[in-house]
Formats: sequence, C-alpha cells, structure tokens
Amino acid sequence: MREDLAENWSIKAVTVYDKPASFFKETPLDLQHQLFMKLGCTYPAFKARLEPLDLATERSAFTERDAQSGVVTHLRGRPALLISSTSWTEDEDFSILLAALEKFEQLILDGESLPSLVCVITGKGPLKEYYCSLISQKRFQHIQVCTPWLEAEDYPLLLGSADLGVCLHKSSSGLDLPMKVVDMFGCCLPVCAVKFRSLQELVKHEENGLVFEDAEELAGQLQMLFSKFPDPAGKLNQFRKNLRESEPLRWDESWKQTVLPLVMDT
Repeated sequence: MREDLAENWSIKAVTVYDKPASFFKETPLDLQHQLFMKLGCTYPAFKARLEPLDLATERSAFTERDAQSGVVTHLRGRPALLISSTSWTEDEDFSILLAALEKFEQLILDGESLPSLVCVITGKGPLKEYYCSLISQKRFQHIQVCTPWLEAEDYPLLLGSADLGVCLHKSSSGLDLPMKVVDMFGCCLPVCAVKFRSLQELVKHEENGLVFEDAEELAGQLQMLFSKFPDPAGKLNQFRKNLRESEPLRWDESWKQTVLPLVMDT
C-alpha cells in the first residue's frame, strides 16, 4: 500500500502493520478443555464421540480431564481442529474449502493415514445461509463442519486451541492484509491462505504457513500437514515453532514504536 500511495498519489507514507491484541495467544490445555466442554453443550462437533467409562471423567472431542488428578490431556486419536473466520461475503469463496475437504475425505476413504477433521467457520454475514445449505448437502463421514457465532471472549481462545487456520480472504485491491491471519499468528496458529498480490508481506510460504491458489492445492496441503497427525516433528509443528520464535510485536507495542515518534515530531 505504501508503494501504491507513492506511485499513484505521490504520498510518502509510513507503514503501520496490523498487530494482534495481547489476548490473542496460545490457549493452555486446561482452558481448551473448558472451552470445548462449553461449546459441546451447543455444538455436537465438540462433544466426545465415546463417553468415558468413569462417569466422573470429563471428555470433549479433543480433550479429557482425569477425575482424580484433574489433569487435562489430549485424547489419543483426536480429530484435528481446523478454523476459519469470515463475514460471509463474496470476497471469500468457501466453495474452495468445501471442495478441498471433499478431497481430504476421499483420501481417508482410500486408506490414507489422516485424522478426522472438525472444521469450524465462525462469523455472520449475508452468504452464511447459502454456504450452510451447501454444507448440509455434504455427506462427510470423517469431517464435521461447524458454523458457530462465538462470544467475543471465546474467539481468541478457540484460535489458540486450533491446529490450523484457513484464510480465504481475497483483497479486491490486492493491498489490504487479512486481520484474521494477524490474530491467528498472535495465537501461534499456522495458516493456509489463498494467494493474492500483497499476501507475502504477512504469510511467508513454508515458514509460518502455506499459500494456495485452488481447492486441489489446498487439499494437498491439508494432506501433507495432517499426515501422521499429531506429529511433533511434522511441518505443522515446525510452522508453530517458527511463529513462537518470531515473537511478533503486539498492537500497543507497534503503535509506540512506529506511530508515536511521528506524532511527537509534529
């Protein structure tokens, strides 16, 4: 955008990138469990597939709290948690994600060693009903798609609990960067994002996520990232490690570093 302002409008600008608020961070496992149990009361995708033998044990689709020790652990063989957020407008083509999920499902049916998926798409907007109708027509056996409207305090907790983010935002100008990815990165959540002109300023392909152009490419990325899930040595965990080590500035820190000096000089 700075280059566009200089080239087309002769405006000299200083770039101030969007940064995540401090509450966008990785969610501790005990808080993940509390969130999953809460969401499971409304959304079946978060509920345990099998009830524990000990009825005093709490179990969600992803986690379990031991009745005696109170310790929370990930369930063995748990599904992977995929998340996207949207305002359900024409700027985001969710048919790409749905087609990729169909290809992923077929890979599982063909015998590939891949986890089941819970795909959560949050938000409200004019095309939500249209896409929910498309989703309802799918006959997934290993994938559950959930479209909740989350309370404000639950959204960052869910981002911090997820395994992978997906962004389908395509900037009409090619200049603005998706804030949802900024928030995901604040939670150290790797992202697969659809390609557009300036995206490389935010998503570094093969470093903090992956960039795709169509459903076929996205399906291949999901297959690669979730192969042998959860794999501590896998690329998904490497991306998360890279995000942790990058320690991005938070919004208030970025403002003080970039904007405040300009204001003080005037």
